[in-house]
Amino acid sequence: MHTEQHWITTPVTADLLRGALELERTAHGVLPHRLPARARAQCADAQLAMAESQPSGVRLAFRTRATAVELDTLPTKRVYVGAPPRPDGVYDLLVDGRLSGQATVAGGNTVTIDMSTGTVSSRPGPAGTLRFAGLPDRMKDVEIWLPHNETTELVALRTDAPVEPVPDRGRRVWVHHGSSISHGSDAASPTTTWPALAASLGGVELVNLGLGGSALLDPFTARAIRDTPADLISLKIGINLVNADLMRLRAFVPAVHGFLDTIREGHPDTPLLVVSPILCPIHEDTPGPGAFDFAALSAGELRFRATGDPAERAAGKLTLGVIREELSRLVRRRAADDPHLHYLDGLELYGEADFAELPLPDQLHPDAATHRRIGERFAELAFAAGGPFADGSGAGGSGADGPGASAPRP
Repeated sequence: MHTEQHWITTPVTADLLRGALELERTAHGVLPHRLPARARAQCADAQLAMAESQPSGVRLAFRTRATAVELDTLPTKRVYVGAPPRPDGVYDLLVDGRLSGQATVAGGNTVTIDMSTGTVSSRPGPAGTLRFAGLPDRMKDVEIWLPHNETTELVALRTDAPVEPVPDRGRRVWVHHGSSISHGSDAASPTTTWPALAASLGGVELVNLGLGGSALLDPFTARAIRDTPADLISLKIGINLVNADLMRLRAFVPAVHGFLDTIREGHPDTPLLVVSPILCPIHEDTPGPGAFDFAALSAGELRFRATGDPAERAAGKLTLGVIREELSRLVRRRAADDPHLHYLDGLELYGEADFAELPLPDQLHPDAATHRRIGERFAELAFAAGGPFADGSGAGGSGADGPGASAPRP
């Protein structure tokens, strides 16, 4: 552990964090949020509260000559009764953009979830410390990416040399919204979720609003995107609407229009890419709701299944096939008046041939190798020359004509 005279303690403030829309002061330190308080106040759903407080894409970023860094954090870990233990969340250290270390923090709070009964219990625990040493003795950019799947309160940051915020490098800001697949699901670490990989390949700053189980066309999420400065925006729509069995086709199409209309209030000319679902065989032609496979759970495996009836499509129940068809049609019609609106078929990111090679382990979420494939393909299709996010591809901007104009860059 540190000795006080050898370390400089720096308060964790918004100018040292990227990827968070808001910081909440807690009894222990600060908690990064990926939705603002006014959005959180409009929905009491526990799943959303958990997802938005998990800091996918959130990272500490600072300039320093320090050769050693310590970070005290209070994680909140999840335990699913009957399922294999979840590994501790991983912190990725980047020095001048290169992965230079990884660490975990033991202890912390524990939330135990019994999927068979729906009961949830909580147990408080202590904060822990991660330490990175042997950093190069020169001025450098340091980033510590927080665990994408573990709610993390930041308690204290210590270094053996002063730190300062990283200056604006002029990189474009990409705001992405999606489901648990965009959140990171079973990625190996926070810099290897598919959006983080794509952002690295595209040379952009990521704001990841992938919200596990919560990409549900909520109006407050659209307003959060509207009010967040962005040069590029993408929306991955579909899988949560099916596995939550949340709405029928009659409600779906107007809801997508409304979501896009709200975003366009703050970003009228920003390149906006609508992405349909990647392949998920259990929901391609079978509606939701999705459910845990308790037979698999009794064998210690976590899997999902679809419980709907394909015949229910006639009554307007949604499947992934229906959603792809409707999104393609909707974007095509809107693009006639909105030249900065684009569509990407999710099957181009992960389709039948990919499933045969890299199946979804739990029938729903991609593994680490698949995250890499999706991230690389997204970068090729979106950021490469001719893609909707190619540098100079659109008017872009941070919503100078809308409510996002005065907001700080996240």
